[in-house]
Amino acid sequence: MKELEYPFNVEQLIKNKKKIKKELLLKPGLITKNIAILGGSTTSEIKNMLEIFLLNYGIKPNFYESEYNKYYEDAMFGNAELDSFKPDIIYIHTTNRNIIDYPVMADKKEEIDNLLDNTYQKFTKMWEHLYTKFNAIIIQNNFEYPFYRLLGNKDASDIHGKINFLTRLNQKFYDYANSHNNFFIQDINYLASCYGLDKWSNQFYWHMYKYAMEVPAIPYLAFNLANIIKSIYGKNKKAFVLDLDNTLWGGIVGDDGVESLKVGPEVPSGQVYYEFQKYLKEHKQLGIILNINSKNEYENAIAGLNNPGCVLKPEDFIIIKANWNPKNINTKDISEELNIGADSFVFVDDNPAERKIVREYIDNIATPEINVPEDYIRIIDRNGYFEMTNFTEEDLKKSELYKDNAKRSQMMSTFDNYDDYLRSLQMKAEICSFKPIYLERISQLTNKSNQFNLTTKRYSLADIEEVNNDDNCLKLYGKLADIFGDNGVISVVIGTIKNTTELHIDLWIMSCRVLKRNMEFAMMDELVKKAQERNIKTIYGYYYPTLKNKMVKEFYEMQGFTLLNEDADGNKTYQYDISKGYINKNTVIEVNE
Repeated sequence: MKELEYPFNVEQLIKNKKKIKKELLLKPGLITKNIAILGGSTTSEIKNMLEIFLLNYGIKPNFYESEYNKYYEDAMFGNAELDSFKPDIIYIHTTNRNIIDYPVMADKKEEIDNLLDNTYQKFTKMWEHLYTKFNAIIIQNNFEYPFYRLLGNKDASDIHGKINFLTRLNQKFYDYANSHNNFFIQDINYLASCYGLDKWSNQFYWHMYKYAMEVPAIPYLAFNLANIIKSIYGKNKKAFVLDLDNTLWGGIVGDDGVESLKVGPEVPSGQVYYEFQKYLKEHKQLGIILNINSKNEYENAIAGLNNPGCVLKPEDFIIIKANWNPKNINTKDISEELNIGADSFVFVDDNPAERKIVREYIDNIATPEINVPEDYIRIIDRNGYFEMTNFTEEDLKKSELYKDNAKRSQMMSTFDNYDDYLRSLQMKAEICSFKPIYLERISQLTNKSNQFNLTTKRYSLADIEEVNNDDNCLKLYGKLADIFGDNGVISVVIGTIKNTTELHIDLWIMSCRVLKRNMEFAMMDELVKKAQERNIKTIYGYYYPTLKNKMVKEFYEMQGFTLLNEDADGNKTYQYDISKGYINKNTVIEVNE
């Protein structure tokens, strides 16, 4: 929903939140999550705004909300309501006002260090108690700076200053986050600085309502928090689709010529485009894919990218569409070639008419409202399209993986027989029970896979750790490599054993990068083998239809399962009696060799 993208009209958002919520509740495919908000200040409006942002991301939240400033009591001593709520996520909203003991000028360094450690231990004790009790994801904000400095500029450097104390405490929070899974920091210190600390800390709202920030700032906090949560559950965008003229450079390459383009650090008017290209290229480190969609002659587009002032070169892009086709058509073509849903794209174009057309023809694609080039980075960055909560080795190699797929496609065109092509790839698979080293990637894959996903269940890292520790679960990951490279972990199967001889498949997913390469048969072969080792007689499979997983509608039929029933919504239940024998289906992949 466009109203919920940055920059938003705060007044209209607050005024229309009930209407927006009602509309968003009609979205198909919402996933439900329980979120406990433990607040050190008033949180009711935070909850209301967080709800609509999460609904916009496809997440339907149920909330538990602590009473005013009872966050510590709820965390440490609990209550029946919170215990029965069983939160998936616990958000601890505290501010600098919740720090009771600050240093005073008479304190010695040792006394201040002890005060800092005691304050930090209070929080770590709380976090660890909550995690042990609920095994939930914890989001804790850091501390914004106070709205005054008793020592002036020295408040930041002197150990007696509040700013110094909060800076050191924040760093301890960061160190904890870097050494603990399922724990994330919300950086409200940065939010407050962007918003303006004087406005953020508006005293009227504290004394009147006990809000730690002014009410107009709450949508920014809630939006930022929603970005963390949607990232945890795999709702991030995956790729840029970029215009060229007056977007990556100033000017029109076909009219002005390559030499006249405004781009590069040497030209004042080109510096802003140079910095924007640097910003975009940095995203490749995160596994974000770059593509071009430009109304241009292809030769002119390539020539423009080869301008000495450009940071981005043709080889930085996976797909370059430079032609005169409508941009919504080009975008859909890019989606099909990459095998990524177009709703995973961020379409960046300086022309509002092009943005409008793409937005109208492609549901849920992001079309940031960029206007002047000086604002390009800020607008895209504040929207949090690529909020990073988990990062894996596969992310580092993402661009190369898609380039390798292009090489495979080229090679496939030289074969008349598809099986011969598959054998020529010399594929090798590793299919094993979960290993700790891959748990983060497995969680990431469960949240990112939409098309080859039979039940569309989502697992946080905490959920995957719980599955891994459950002896009643049969769980497999699959890695696939070939002559072009290693695709990493690309398939996951999770099943629950019931009545000692039944295996019920809760999740079966595979990355679309390896479709039609028989990996699904290799996974089935290994699944049956592991099931037989545990005296399983019958495997039950389930298919729950969504707008995106139609490609696996008949997956279980293809594997030899028997359909038991299908309801009015298309939900299907299947059965496979492996006690009657099973013949391996994979003939082209070497497994665990």
